Amino acid sequence: MSSDNKIEASISGAAPAPKAADKILNVARDLFYREGIRAIGVDEIVRRAGVTKPSLYRSFPSKDELAASYLRKYDLEFWERFDEAVDAHPGNPRAQIIAFLTRVGKRTQKPDYRGCGMTNAAVEYPEHGHPARVVSETNKVELRRRLREMAAAMGASDSDTLGDGLLLLIEGAYISGQLFGLGGPAAAVARNADLLIEASLKK
Repeated sequence: MSSDNKIEASISGAAPAPKAADKILNVARDLFYREGIRAIGVDEIVRRAGVTKPSLYRSFPSKDELAASYLRKYDLEFWERFDEAVDAHPGNPRAQIIAFLTRVGKRTQKPDYRGCGMTNAAVEYPEHGHPARVVSETNKVELRRRLREMAAAMGASDSDTLGDGLLLLIEGAYISGQLFGLGGPAAAVARNADLLIEASLKK
């Protein structure tokens, strides 16, 4: 945006127009999540974003890098949601996990729910080393680490098994939410997690 346009936008109170890269990434995020990364071509993205193909490749050297950028943005949003649940219940890992999963369960009941973008990308890209899969794997490895750490903080005698059990519940909710939709088992993921925690702490 030119300096004159910036001044005009400031005077009028209008927000600056989004950059081409931001437009592309926002459109790609919506399409990749709803339709799948492999199902969406570059031509569809530039058409929806209202930009040219050269402008896409100036910002993202390849579709693979665009997919990885989408997932890096998804990763940031995921941890923001996770940390909100943690911050709402300081010093209480059990309540933190239940709060996070309560929100997951609610999201699974929405008509447009398509599960976890990270999980979906890992399924789409089985080849290790693919940029999209690398981002997905990093997210899941960190989630597993955190869940095991939280299970240990709860005093579970076998914290690694409890942490992994919680991870399996989460991944199951992501998939079953797409299969069953409204009224499906994913709605009760928080309750099932609490039962698993209770049983683990009794051992």
